[in-house]
Amino acid sequence: MLPDASLHPQVDSGQVEWIARGERPCFRVRLPEENNTLPPGWYEIGGSIEPVDGSLLTPALYVGYARGADGDGCINLPDPGKDGRIRALVLFKYHVTDLRFSPAPGRVRFRMGKFCMRRVTRPRALAHMLRPTSAVDGGGIGVLRRASGFVADALRGGISQATDGLYRGYRRRVAPTQLNDYAGWCARFDTIGAEDMDELRERVQRLGPDAPLISILLPLYQTPERWLRRCIDSVFAQAYPKWQLCIVDDSSPDPRVIQVAQEYANADARTQIMRRSQNGHISEASNSALEFAAGDYVALLDHDDELRPHALLEVAEAISLNPDVGLLYSDEDKVDEDGRRFDPYFKPDFDPDLLRSQNYICHFTAIRADLVRDVGGFRAGFEGSQDHDLILRCTERLRADQVIHIPRVLYHWRAIPGSTALTRDAKDYASSAGARAVEGHLQRCHPGARVEELSHGHYRVHWPLPGGAPKVSLVIPTRDRVELLRMCVESILARTTYPNFELVVVDNQSTDPDALAYLAELQQRDQVKVLRFDAPFNYSAINNWAVTQCDGAVIGLVNNDIEMISPDWLDEMVAHAMRPEVGAVGAMLYYPNETIQHAGVMLGLHGVAGHIYAGLPRGYPGHGGRARVAQSMSAVTGACLLVRRDVFEQVGGLDEQLQVAFNDIDFCLRLREAGYRNIWTPFAELYHHESASRGSEDTEEKKQRFAGEVELMQQRWGEWLPRDPAYNVNLSLASLHCELSVPPRG
Repeated sequence: MLPDASLHPQVDSGQVEWIARGERPCFRVRLPEENNTLPPGWYEIGGSIEPVDGSLLTPALYVGYARGADGDGCINLPDPGKDGRIRALVLFKYHVTDLRFSPAPGRVRFRMGKFCMRRVTRPRALAHMLRPTSAVDGGGIGVLRRASGFVADALRGGISQATDGLYRGYRRRVAPTQLNDYAGWCARFDTIGAEDMDELRERVQRLGPDAPLISILLPLYQTPERWLRRCIDSVFAQAYPKWQLCIVDDSSPDPRVIQVAQEYANADARTQIMRRSQNGHISEASNSALEFAAGDYVALLDHDDELRPHALLEVAEAISLNPDVGLLYSDEDKVDEDGRRFDPYFKPDFDPDLLRSQNYICHFTAIRADLVRDVGGFRAGFEGSQDHDLILRCTERLRADQVIHIPRVLYHWRAIPGSTALTRDAKDYASSAGARAVEGHLQRCHPGARVEELSHGHYRVHWPLPGGAPKVSLVIPTRDRVELLRMCVESILARTTYPNFELVVVDNQSTDPDALAYLAELQQRDQVKVLRFDAPFNYSAINNWAVTQCDGAVIGLVNNDIEMISPDWLDEMVAHAMRPEVGAVGAMLYYPNETIQHAGVMLGLHGVAGHIYAGLPRGYPGHGGRARVAQSMSAVTGACLLVRRDVFEQVGGLDEQLQVAFNDIDFCLRLREAGYRNIWTPFAELYHHESASRGSEDTEEKKQRFAGEVELMQQRWGEWLPRDPAYNVNLSLASLHCELSVPPRG
């Protein structure tokens, strides 16, 4: 292995230590000299690496595949054991042309022994993946559980599919940078030390005298002294000095609550307190605090939670850069009774559909003070979700660009028994109040829409259809594979409850006699139209031409390997598609083995885009519960996509330069560019037997075509791909499963 310029050897007592001074220090692995590539396959990696001076090591491989292959990125390796040893299994799906080993991002000091890598057979790889990887990995019972799961998957979907599933599970067990190793990630990338505080103070000085005053509203009621002190101490520890702490004790029976508050008020004149003579619950107590708040912005703080030392500074800097901002919010995590951080929520940028589905904005929130007063402050009767109600009413009066997301964890939500931080169901009244808040928002802004309360503090909005169900033309390209087409067509016709649709089956040069016979049969069906497209396969061209041959007000792009699950799938998707602000609408798609195939598309994954949560089990909640609710996405798959005809035509349909791959992504991005929002809904569920009729990229011609499509997307959307507003910069672009980015990307 060859060290790069950021790695510096140093001999200490006869031992070689390495000092890394770059952002991403790497050793380049020498590949076989005959062709400078590694063939695809399974590889076992072994070696040793030992930290010096307490450096945190998060080893990883950075892989470059042959041009045009999907999957370039990072493979996280296990943390070194106590003896410094690393043993791991990796799968290279394509020829590897560049391979680098990184001990950790950033400044680290370490000793390293020999490393070796050898190619192994699939049976050996299976044995490796079945073995326990740690003391908490289930021992022999875990082996039996994994083995029985593998056999069941193999019987359902074949050896290859079962092996893929086993490998995904193995990666989740050994990868050190997933959310279950959040504490290690925080120690490396999100800890404020003494040197950091000096830098924060310098940033404060750069803001100048016009920096905003931020009033923190802190209602109290029977707060345990331990948590109250931690809460107020976190305000006193702020690097940003222009704050006012507005404490209101809501008539707590315990006199110690107001005594502690008074102690802090005596210590710092920026802290002001009042005690209500009568308990009015959190909304009235918050309004009492609002009455004497003097700040330009008010920020919300719960009485047992904590702010990060840079919380107010980050808010003030964002206001300085965006003087017209009305509401700001940050990422958040939870903290237990011992101060351990866990369960971060790395949020998307402002998304009104997600806000209707859950109070994802929540903590930390700062709102322009005059706006809070204009909307009437906090409303009694919404206790438990009074902040959700306030945020909905405030954002109704703001443009999207006046709502700013700060992608930093600025708030620790205290997780103690009975709090909603431990479980949203701990306070059922909060979820019911949230449903009423969303219902009121819909009545004000979207008459005819209604809300359904789900579990876990989530909500589903049922959007009304315009008068009379608009006609939907479902375009289904096909070639041979009659069993797929029959499954698709018959499941749509038999199970769909939506009353006004047609199937437009486009035959692209089928030659199979059974397929041709079935197509002839379909021509006799009332709701089916069969068209012939006699030209080489070009997904974009086929669909563009088919749209000109049908008359639906709504166009549906549907693969011939789609199978219906939920009867109201089309009702759900059409209702979204008819909203004037919406462009494309996508669905929840599953593989036949009941794992997720599509829960929305995230930009930047593996270089262009990828399906978030792909391969995870049906019912997986997603990061922050987002796989359970409707929301905006930058893109959705064309395997099942609905869009109004006028919108399709406005942006010019699909780009016929993109014959096979990424045409749906490009289409969605052009919709976004035109000012529309693309929506993904989990309430339209279908199976997707992916690309079964077209086959894989297994010829040189197909690989070259795919490489050209990758290049076109990167040239056209290069500035957009790494910065998906629906995907947080603290999450990795090398993983479909919302693993932590090492280092953070922003």
